[in-house]
Amino acid sequence: MFSSFVVLSSIATGLSSWIGAPVFMPFLVVAALSLAASASVLRSLSTQITEGQAKQRPQLPDVNARLRYIPLLLVGVLGALAFASENAHQSWGAVFLEDELGAGPGFSSVGPAVFAGVVAIARFSVGRIQQGNESLILILGSVTAALGALVIAMSPTLPIAILGLIVAAAGTAALYPTMLSLISRGVDEAYRGRATAIVTTVSYIGFLLGPVYVGLWSEATGLGGALMAVAGLGVVLSVVALPLLRLSGYTHYQGARALIKS
Repeated sequence: MFSSFVVLSSIATGLSSWIGAPVFMPFLVVAALSLAASASVLRSLSTQITEGQAKQRPQLPDVNARLRYIPLLLVGVLGALAFASENAHQSWGAVFLEDELGAGPGFSSVGPAVFAGVVAIARFSVGRIQQGNESLILILGSVTAALGALVIAMSPTLPIAILGLIVAAAGTAALYPTMLSLISRGVDEAYRGRATAIVTTVSYIGFLLGPVYVGLWSEATGLGGALMAVAGLGVVLSVVALPLLRLSGYTHYQGARALIKS
């Protein structure tokens, strides 16, 4: 759903630019939608709290004392590499199409929209992949993401750049859901929320730093060189995926308490 809304926001922002609307207009719309969402969440929470007061909440184990944090942090590092590549394309794709290939301000929004659209379709489908192939999926996905970034970096025309975005998105899309699959099967249900939160927090550090990474490389080598550096993230992920999974114990997964101290 996150990727689906990236598609909608990219197209809407591109149309706003194309018709000559003020730059602040998309931000104003997002602010209004965010306030509406906040109000909806507050009403929902109020209802849940009222209903929950009449029910006795079950006693849950002390997750702080039982979770094995190191394996979760190692998987989070893999997620950070995956998200850094993903947000690099979503944040800089339109800039590359406009500055390097001469796309207009309206058409340039097609770049991140295409990328996010492929990611959304792939993630809605990735749950059908048979469990047990996680290591292979991570390696193939990261290599494919690197290949797509290279195609974009060296693309002479818009169609080839769009093709590169499709390839990069297809490779990137499967990475984080695969890691979440590992987490959900490696942690008992009582610990799953905390474990997922730890992995997600570490992973989103990469999401935040991805655009900064591109910006720093772009200043030094140009935007094409920066996208080659993004391809390097995929190569690094493909190399370290198996070693980090082995260190975390996931390649020797045995039962639903692999991440809980005995």
